[in-house]
Amino acid sequence: MKVKQMLACQVLALAFSFLGSSLGEIRIHQQHEKLSPVAPLQRALGLKESFLLLSLHNKLRSRVHPPAANMQRMDWSDKLAHLAQDRAASCLGKALPPPAHQAQHISWNALLLPEGVATFTDVVELWFREGQSYDYHAAQCLENATCSHYTQLVWATSSRLGCGKHICAKGQERREAFVCAYSPGGNWEMNGKTIVPYKKGAWCSLCTSGLSGCFKSWDHSGGLCEVPRNPCRMSCRNNGQLNMSSCHCKCLPGYTGRYCQVKCSIQCFHGKFKEEECSCLCDIGYGGAECGTKIQFPFHACDLRIDGDCFMVSSEADTYYGAKLKCQEKGAVLAQIKNQKVQDILAFYLGRLETTNEVTDTDFETRNFWIGLTYKTSKDSFRWDTGGQYSFTSFAFGQPNNQGFGNCVELQASAAFNWNDQRCKTRNRYICQFAQEHISLWQPEP
Repeated sequence: MKVKQMLACQVLALAFSFLGSSLGEIRIHQQHEKLSPVAPLQRALGLKESFLLLSLHNKLRSRVHPPAANMQRMDWSDKLAHLAQDRAASCLGKALPPPAHQAQHISWNALLLPEGVATFTDVVELWFREGQSYDYHAAQCLENATCSHYTQLVWATSSRLGCGKHICAKGQERREAFVCAYSPGGNWEMNGKTIVPYKKGAWCSLCTSGLSGCFKSWDHSGGLCEVPRNPCRMSCRNNGQLNMSSCHCKCLPGYTGRYCQVKCSIQCFHGKFKEEECSCLCDIGYGGAECGTKIQFPFHACDLRIDGDCFMVSSEADTYYGAKLKCQEKGAVLAQIKNQKVQDILAFYLGRLETTNEVTDTDFETRNFWIGLTYKTSKDSFRWDTGGQYSFTSFAFGQPNNQGFGNCVELQASAAFNWNDQRCKTRNRYICQFAQEHISLWQPEP
């Protein structure tokens, strides 16, 4: 098998070196013999083959070295494909002039091979392989080597592509013509020397304002400049509407979540429905997911009492919304830290708790604690779970730094229990808070 593959590669290389037409520079090498089309003009390539050729061009353009800072993503052009098909049907005769309305310059890559030697994708990869002989820093090809197909294939500002192929014959000899047309064209020369095909640098770092998007497919090594069809790089589910300016989804009634992915059918019996989170804020004296459970007081002993409020530190861990529900089942809310006094006392208490407190559930990922503050995308700000805005903050240095991903706030042990925005699925311990109005309902212990 390996011997056959090596022989096939040698045949392709020989065919490429002896039969290739270097049309990337708009210079056409005429064949000595006259070839004729086997059949009348064929139709353009099928959808599958044109898609494969376009995908391959973009993948190869993302793999240049050194990396390209201004490499544009290519799109398929049916007009260029018909021009390329006409060019192939002429068996690589003189290039056809573009239509009069075609203002953009067109460049060509073309190759004539014995029929069946290579597929179109093989040919494109052969063109790209010319890059092994190209010295980017010297902006030239090695002596006695051809690089013009490569430089056109990776010409940064060529953004449209169309290709065609045709079987040609002379007597019993049959060859296949492969042609790709590029617009705007490339391989520009200055003082008789072709300039470099792209600007080197970090991927997408020199995109123009009209191509501010950076496209990178799963099989790409780097990004390609593109028109930002969706600069948010997100979509809204369940018929939600995406605001392209704020990158926020406006959900239909009954759905919530950042992408409108959560179906919400909850009913709040004794509380206020919070549509954005699909949750209930219970009235005093009630708890549970739907505020349907009457809380029996006294419920527990406080770990801390600060200015009349009661704070309970959990001995178990949960996700943010799991912790929120467990506090709610107790008739409480996740802690709201609204001044420096509460922050200082909690930080001191938690610092001592690290070495003295025993936990019943060690299934937590960090030494941090959830509080009741989350980032609301619809309001573009952090809000307390009760809906109030925050006026006091104690975010750690450099935080918050993950808006849109770390939407939930924790007290971070490594930052002296200052605040950090974290992914809501992280399992932390948590702090429940009972306000004075809750405590007033507690019955005296017997």
